[in-house]
Amino acid sequence: MSTSTKPYMVRAIYEWCNDNSYTPHLMVWVDERTSVPLEFVKDNEIVLNISTSACKGLNIDNDWISFTARFGGLARELWIPVGNVMSIFARETGEGMGFEVEPAAAGLHAVQDENVQPEVSDAAVFEPEDEPPRPTGRPNLRIVK
Repeated sequence: MSTSTKPYMVRAIYEWCNDNSYTPHLMVWVDERTSVPLEFVKDNEIVLNISTSACKGLNIDNDWISFTARFGGLARELWIPVGNVMSIFARETGEGMGFEVEPAAAGLHAVQDENVQPEVSDAAVFEPEDEPPRPTGRPNLRIVK
């Protein structure tokens, strides 16, 4: 059995975005294997900016995508199984590629290697009833230098 083409396509679209000065974004399906800030998850999905200015230490390997990013001023380490990537696209144009979410069993072969899989505490497991209320009002952005 051959390996999945998904991680290769994700890396290719990421490079294409960078080559064209676009901002690459990932849409991710959040489940018990995914370690992301749960307060930004809606309907088990999260969209993440993975540009070089938004994240640090980005690593897209064949099983996991990992990086550190700031959310609300706090640095957070994120771990995403490649099988949970729903799409990668350029924010400016919407161009990119969509994928089907792969079953959890397909990514579990990484569990054997303790250096590859992140530890996910019970607090990081997403349960729909644990979802915090969405902020109300108009969103605001500010540039921090």
